[in-house]
Amino acid sequence: MQAIILAGGKGSRLGNITKKIPKPMVKIGNKPIIWHILNNLSSQGIKDFIICTGYKEKIIKKYFLTLKEKWNVKCIYTGLNTLTGKRIGLISKYIKSDNFLMTYGDGVSNINLKKLIKTHNKKNKLVTVTAVPPIPRFGALNIRNNLVTKFAEKSSEKKSLINGGFFIIKKDIFKFLDLKVNVMWEQQPMLNLTKKKQLAAYIHKGFWHPMDTERDQKFLNEIKKKKLYCFKND
Repeated sequence: MQAIILAGGKGSRLGNITKKIPKPMVKIGNKPIIWHILNNLSSQGIKDFIICTGYKEKIIKKYFLTLKEKWNVKCIYTGLNTLTGKRIGLISKYIKSDNFLMTYGDGVSNINLKKLIKTHNKKNKLVTVTAVPPIPRFGALNIRNNLVTKFAEKSSEKKSLINGGFFIIKKDIFKFLDLKVNVMWEQQPMLNLTKKKQLAAYIHKGFWHPMDTERDQKFLNEIKKKKLYCFKND
């Protein structure tokens, strides 16, 4: 199976860090986060990668030319201001198999790909999204009669799941995407898939974390030092 990595965004929420390098090249430990993503997927059998580049694409391309890992990596420039939905559509000619994995170049997880693929095959829909609990960022209060009855320093609403960024997608999706419009994958395409009952979900209860801010980068570096979760075998 091929894996598509969306790695073209500017990562503006990381501030000064991404003024010189693209977000997927921000380091966790001594390697860029995109290396950790590919390494995790590779450990589960995926060796064929297409990197959809945009912002500072030459830095990403140069990096992969220096790697000695036994990965087949193609860096395809998909435009500077192209949104995620169109980026996916632009690489249709490179997809060889009936299904492919798609994820972002800024999130890590110890997701079990066999279980994700099994769910996708069982549901037989165009797309299967990985659903995860939101990251707990703020303290949660339970209040009764204006008195706090329970306080949790970090809490996430387990009942509400969010897009965890690991998808299995049928090749037929390219008939579904309109390349004439520059659109976010997470907006109209996913809404349309939902309306047509073509979006299945795999619920992942293990580790998952995005790298949207400097705080996220620091947290992931702490996890990496402890060799936990998806960093165990790095």
